[in-house]
Amino acid sequence: MHDPGATRHRANRYARLNADRPVKVIAVTGGKGGVGKTTVSTNLAVALAAAQREVMLLDADLGLANVDVLLGLHARFHLGHVLAGECALEDVIVTGPHGLQVVPAASGSQRMANLSAAEQAGLIRAFSDLYHRIDTLIIDTPAGLHDSVVTFTQAAQHVVVVVCDEPASITDAYGLIKVLSRDHGVHRFQVLANQTRRSGEGPELFRKIERVCERFLDVTLEFCGSIPYDEYLRRAVQRQTAVVDAYPTAISSQALKNLATRADKWSVPTVARGHLEFFVERMLGAGMAPLTDLQ
Repeated sequence: MHDPGATRHRANRYARLNADRPVKVIAVTGGKGGVGKTTVSTNLAVALAAAQREVMLLDADLGLANVDVLLGLHARFHLGHVLAGECALEDVIVTGPHGLQVVPAASGSQRMANLSAAEQAGLIRAFSDLYHRIDTLIIDTPAGLHDSVVTFTQAAQHVVVVVCDEPASITDAYGLIKVLSRDHGVHRFQVLANQTRRSGEGPELFRKIERVCERFLDVTLEFCGSIPYDEYLRRAVQRQTAVVDAYPTAISSQALKNLATRADKWSVPTVARGHLEFFVERMLGAGMAPLTDLQ
Protein backbone atom coordinates (compact mmCIF):
# COMPACT_ATOMS: atom_id res chain seq x y z
CA MET A 1 0.00 0.00 0.00
CA HIS A 2 1.29 3.46 -0.91
CA ASP A 3 2.37 5.42 2.14
CA PRO A 4 2.54 9.17 1.37
CA GLY A 5 4.34 9.82 4.64
CA ALA A 6 7.07 7.31 3.80
CA THR A 7 7.43 8.80 0.33
CA ARG A 8 7.85 12.31 1.75
CA HIS A 9 10.37 11.04 4.29
CA ARG A 10 12.40 9.35 1.57
CA ALA A 11 12.21 12.46 -0.64
CA ASN A 12 13.34 14.69 2.22
CA ARG A 13 16.19 12.32 3.07
CA TYR A 14 17.54 12.24 -0.49
CA ALA A 15 16.94 15.95 -0.96
CA ARG A 16 19.17 16.59 2.05
CA LEU A 17 21.78 14.19 0.73
CA ASN A 18 21.89 16.10 -2.56
CA ALA A 19 21.51 19.59 -1.11
CA ASP A 20 25.22 20.29 -1.58
CA ARG A 21 25.35 18.97 -5.15
CA PRO A 22 24.88 21.94 -7.49
CA VAL A 23 23.78 20.97 -10.99
CA LYS A 24 25.36 22.14 -14.23
CA VAL A 25 22.49 23.21 -16.52
CA ILE A 26 23.09 23.37 -20.29
CA ALA A 27 20.42 24.66 -22.68
CA VAL A 28 20.76 23.61 -26.32
CA THR A 29 19.01 26.03 -28.65
CA GLY A 30 19.34 27.41 -32.14
CA GLY A 31 16.68 29.82 -33.28
CA LYS A 32 15.75 28.04 -36.51
CA GLY A 33 14.13 24.62 -36.63
CA GLY A 34 15.91 21.79 -38.43
CA VAL A 35 19.44 22.62 -37.32
CA GLY A 36 19.77 19.44 -35.26
CA LYS A 37 19.22 20.68 -31.70
CA THR A 38 17.49 17.54 -30.49
CA THR A 39 20.07 15.22 -32.02
CA VAL A 40 22.84 17.25 -30.39
CA SER A 41 21.05 17.38 -27.02
CA THR A 42 20.33 13.66 -27.02
CA ASN A 43 23.80 12.53 -28.02
CA LEU A 44 25.48 15.00 -25.68
CA ALA A 45 23.41 13.62 -22.80
CA VAL A 46 24.08 9.98 -23.74
CA ALA A 47 27.82 10.62 -24.14
CA LEU A 48 28.02 12.26 -20.71
CA ALA A 49 26.01 9.43 -19.15
CA ALA A 50 28.36 6.90 -20.76
CA ALA A 51 31.23 8.75 -19.06
CA GLN A 52 29.63 7.94 -15.69
CA ARG A 53 28.04 11.34 -15.16
CA GLU A 54 24.60 11.58 -13.54
CA VAL A 55 22.68 13.22 -16.39
CA MET A 56 19.09 14.31 -16.87
CA LEU A 57 17.70 15.29 -20.29
CA LEU A 58 14.68 17.60 -20.34
CA ASP A 59 12.60 17.75 -23.50
CA ALA A 60 11.51 21.39 -23.32
CA ASP A 61 9.89 21.35 -26.75
CA LEU A 62 6.70 21.06 -24.76
CA GLY A 63 4.21 20.74 -27.61
CA LEU A 64 6.23 18.85 -30.23
CA ALA A 65 8.37 16.60 -28.09
CA ASN A 66 10.50 13.83 -29.60
CA VAL A 67 13.49 13.11 -27.35
CA ASP A 68 11.89 9.89 -26.11
CA VAL A 69 11.18 8.85 -29.73
CA LEU A 70 14.80 9.45 -30.76
CA LEU A 71 15.94 7.12 -27.98
CA GLY A 72 13.26 4.50 -28.54
CA LEU A 73 11.79 5.03 -25.06
CA HIS A 74 8.18 4.48 -24.07
CA ALA A 75 6.90 7.02 -21.56
CA ARG A 76 3.72 6.39 -19.63
CA PHE A 77 3.51 9.99 -18.41
CA HIS A 78 4.84 13.32 -19.64
CA LEU A 79 5.01 16.92 -18.43
CA GLY A 80 1.42 17.52 -19.50
CA HIS A 81 0.32 15.07 -16.81
CA VAL A 82 2.41 16.98 -14.25
CA LEU A 83 0.76 20.29 -15.12
CA ALA A 84 -2.67 18.65 -14.98
CA GLY A 85 -1.92 17.44 -11.46
CA GLU A 86 -2.18 13.79 -12.49
CA CYS A 87 1.32 12.84 -11.31
CA ALA A 88 4.52 14.26 -9.82
CA LEU A 89 7.54 15.28 -11.88
CA GLU A 90 9.51 12.26 -10.67
CA ASP A 91 6.77 9.97 -12.06
CA VAL A 92 7.41 11.02 -15.67
CA ILE A 93 11.16 10.30 -15.64
CA VAL A 94 12.18 7.35 -17.80
CA THR A 95 15.59 5.70 -17.86
CA GLY A 96 17.58 5.74 -21.07
CA PRO A 97 21.01 4.47 -22.13
CA HIS A 98 23.72 4.35 -19.45
CA GLY A 99 21.24 5.40 -16.77
CA LEU A 100 20.36 8.67 -18.49
CA GLN A 101 17.24 10.17 -16.89
CA VAL A 102 14.82 11.55 -19.50
CA VAL A 103 11.96 13.97 -18.78
CA PRO A 104 9.55 13.64 -21.74
CA ALA A 105 7.09 16.29 -22.85
CA ALA A 106 3.87 15.94 -24.85
CA SER A 107 3.76 15.57 -28.62
CA GLY A 108 1.08 17.31 -30.67
CA SER A 109 -0.25 19.37 -27.76
CA GLN A 110 -1.14 22.99 -28.47
CA ARG A 111 -1.94 23.44 -24.78
CA MET A 112 1.60 22.47 -23.80
CA ALA A 113 3.11 24.61 -26.54
CA ASN A 114 1.43 27.70 -25.10
CA LEU A 115 2.10 27.55 -21.38
CA SER A 116 1.79 30.75 -19.42
CA ALA A 117 4.85 32.32 -17.81
CA ALA A 118 3.60 31.13 -14.43
CA GLU A 119 3.28 27.54 -15.68
CA GLN A 120 6.77 27.62 -17.16
CA ALA A 121 8.14 28.94 -13.87
CA GLY A 122 6.25 26.24 -11.99
CA LEU A 123 7.91 23.55 -14.07
CA ILE A 124 11.36 24.97 -13.40
CA ARG A 125 10.67 25.15 -9.66
CA ALA A 126 9.37 21.57 -9.67
CA PHE A 127 12.89 20.34 -10.43
CA SER A 128 14.01 21.61 -7.04
CA ASP A 129 11.79 18.95 -5.44
CA LEU A 130 13.57 16.08 -7.19
CA TYR A 131 15.78 13.99 -4.93
CA HIS A 132 17.66 12.30 -7.79
CA ARG A 133 21.45 12.43 -8.01
CA ILE A 134 22.12 14.78 -10.92
CA ASP A 135 25.40 16.28 -12.08
CA THR A 136 24.18 17.78 -15.35
CA LEU A 137 20.81 18.81 -16.77
CA ILE A 138 20.61 19.10 -20.57
CA ILE A 139 17.63 21.10 -21.89
CA ASP A 140 16.48 20.58 -25.47
CA THR A 141 14.62 23.81 -26.23
CA PRO A 142 12.06 24.33 -29.00
CA ALA A 143 12.87 26.21 -32.18
CA GLY A 144 12.24 29.90 -32.66
CA LEU A 145 11.85 32.69 -30.12
CA HIS A 146 8.91 31.26 -28.22
CA ASP A 147 8.51 32.46 -24.62
CA SER A 148 9.50 29.02 -23.34
CA VAL A 149 12.82 29.22 -25.21
CA VAL A 150 13.65 32.42 -23.37
CA THR A 151 12.46 31.10 -20.00
CA PHE A 152 14.32 27.79 -20.11
CA THR A 153 17.47 29.29 -21.63
CA GLN A 154 17.63 32.08 -19.05
CA ALA A 155 17.24 29.46 -16.30
CA ALA A 156 20.38 27.61 -17.51
CA GLN A 157 24.02 28.50 -16.84
CA HIS A 158 25.41 27.49 -20.22
CA VAL A 159 23.75 28.13 -23.59
CA VAL A 160 24.76 26.17 -26.70
CA VAL A 161 23.57 27.77 -29.94
CA VAL A 162 23.45 25.20 -32.76
CA VAL A 163 23.89 26.73 -36.19
CA CYS A 164 24.28 25.48 -39.77
CA ASP A 165 26.00 27.25 -42.65
CA GLU A 166 22.77 28.53 -44.15
CA PRO A 167 21.65 32.19 -44.27
CA ALA A 168 18.39 31.51 -42.40
CA SER A 169 20.16 29.55 -39.67
CA ILE A 170 22.80 32.24 -39.19
CA THR A 171 20.21 35.03 -39.15
CA ASP A 172 18.00 33.23 -36.65
CA ALA A 173 20.93 32.32 -34.40
CA TYR A 174 21.98 35.98 -34.32
CA GLY A 175 18.40 37.06 -33.60
CA LEU A 176 18.18 34.62 -30.70
CA ILE A 177 21.48 35.81 -29.24
CA LYS A 178 20.34 39.44 -29.62
CA VAL A 179 17.05 38.91 -27.80
CA LEU A 180 18.57 36.84 -24.99
CA SER A 181 21.39 39.33 -24.42
CA ARG A 182 19.55 42.62 -24.81
CA ASP A 183 16.31 41.71 -23.07
CA HIS A 184 17.07 38.80 -20.74
CA GLY A 185 20.58 39.19 -19.37
CA VAL A 186 22.21 36.21 -21.12
CA HIS A 187 25.62 37.37 -22.32
CA ARG A 188 27.73 34.22 -22.78
CA PHE A 189 27.10 31.66 -25.52
CA GLN A 190 28.73 28.53 -26.86
CA VAL A 191 28.38 28.22 -30.64
CA LEU A 192 28.25 24.75 -32.20
CA ALA A 193 28.49 24.32 -35.97
CA ASN A 194 26.35 21.40 -37.11
CA GLN A 195 26.18 19.42 -40.35
CA THR A 196 29.50 20.77 -41.59
CA ARG A 197 30.73 19.27 -44.87
CA ARG A 198 34.39 20.27 -45.04
CA SER A 199 37.33 20.95 -42.78
CA GLY A 200 37.43 24.51 -41.50
CA GLU A 201 33.75 25.19 -42.17
CA GLY A 202 32.87 25.28 -38.45
CA PRO A 203 35.43 27.92 -37.42
CA GLU A 204 34.54 30.01 -40.48
CA LEU A 205 30.88 29.88 -39.56
CA PHE A 206 31.69 30.86 -36.00
CA ARG A 207 33.72 33.86 -37.19
CA LYS A 208 30.77 35.06 -39.30
CA ILE A 209 28.53 35.14 -36.26
CA GLU A 210 31.25 36.51 -34.00
CA ARG A 211 31.92 39.47 -36.30
CA VAL A 212 28.32 40.65 -36.41
CA CYS A 213 27.87 40.09 -32.66
CA GLU A 214 31.01 42.08 -31.86
CA ARG A 215 29.68 44.94 -33.95
CA PHE A 216 26.20 45.18 -32.47
CA LEU A 217 26.00 43.24 -29.19
CA ASP A 218 27.70 43.04 -25.81
CA VAL A 219 28.19 39.28 -25.65
CA THR A 220 30.93 36.70 -25.26
CA LEU A 221 30.94 33.87 -27.80
CA GLU A 222 33.01 30.69 -27.63
CA PHE A 223 33.34 28.08 -30.34
CA CYS A 224 32.60 24.65 -28.91
CA GLY A 225 33.18 22.55 -32.00
CA SER A 226 31.77 21.17 -35.24
CA ILE A 227 29.58 18.16 -35.91
CA PRO A 228 30.20 16.94 -39.47
CA TYR A 229 27.44 15.75 -41.76
CA ASP A 230 27.38 11.98 -41.41
CA GLU A 231 25.19 9.29 -42.97
CA TYR A 232 25.66 7.19 -39.83
CA LEU A 233 23.89 9.87 -37.82
CA ARG A 234 20.82 9.54 -40.05
CA ARG A 235 20.95 5.75 -39.66
CA ALA A 236 21.06 6.09 -35.88
CA VAL A 237 17.98 8.32 -35.93
CA GLN A 238 16.15 5.69 -37.98
CA ARG A 239 17.17 3.04 -35.44
CA GLN A 240 15.93 5.27 -32.59
CA THR A 241 19.26 5.21 -30.84
CA ALA A 242 22.10 7.63 -30.13
CA VAL A 243 24.81 7.63 -32.78
CA VAL A 244 27.46 7.67 -30.04
CA ASP A 245 26.18 4.22 -29.04
CA ALA A 246 25.10 2.78 -32.39
CA TYR A 247 28.18 3.84 -34.37
CA PRO A 248 30.84 4.88 -31.84
CA THR A 249 33.62 5.24 -34.43
CA ALA A 250 31.62 7.39 -36.86
CA ILE A 251 32.92 10.91 -37.47
CA SER A 252 29.78 12.45 -35.95
CA SER A 253 30.14 10.25 -32.86
CA GLN A 254 33.71 11.34 -32.33
CA ALA A 255 32.71 15.00 -32.66
CA LEU A 256 29.80 14.60 -30.23
CA LYS A 257 32.03 12.83 -27.71
CA ASN A 258 34.50 15.71 -28.03
CA LEU A 259 31.65 18.12 -27.29
CA ALA A 260 30.74 16.07 -24.20
CA THR A 261 34.36 16.17 -23.02
CA ARG A 262 34.41 19.93 -23.46
CA ALA A 263 31.02 20.44 -21.75
CA ASP A 264 32.11 18.26 -18.85
CA LYS A 265 34.79 20.87 -18.08
CA TRP A 266 32.42 23.83 -18.07
CA SER A 267 31.97 25.44 -14.68
CA VAL A 268 29.41 24.28 -12.17
CA PRO A 269 27.52 27.17 -10.52
CA THR A 270 28.22 27.99 -6.90
CA VAL A 271 25.99 31.03 -6.43
CA ALA A 272 22.49 31.94 -7.57
CA ARG A 273 22.18 34.81 -10.04
CA GLY A 274 19.02 36.32 -8.60
CA HIS A 275 16.45 35.16 -11.13
CA LEU A 276 14.55 31.96 -11.87
CA GLU A 277 16.99 29.05 -12.27
CA PHE A 278 16.90 25.28 -12.32
CA PHE A 279 17.99 23.65 -9.03
CA VAL A 280 18.67 27.00 -7.38
CA GLU A 281 18.12 25.46 -3.93
CA ARG A 282 21.05 23.11 -4.50
CA MET A 283 23.29 26.10 -5.20
CA LEU A 284 22.16 27.65 -1.95
CA GLY A 285 22.59 24.32 -0.17
CA ALA A 286 26.16 24.01 -1.44
CA GLY A 287 27.12 26.91 0.78
CA MET A 288 25.71 25.29 3.90
CA ALA A 289 27.41 22.95 6.31
CA PRO A 290 26.92 19.25 5.41
CA LEU A 291 23.97 17.54 7.04
CA THR A 292 24.79 14.38 8.98
CA ASP A 293 21.43 13.53 10.53
CA LEU A 294 19.93 11.40 7.79
CA GLN A 295 17.96 8.95 9.90
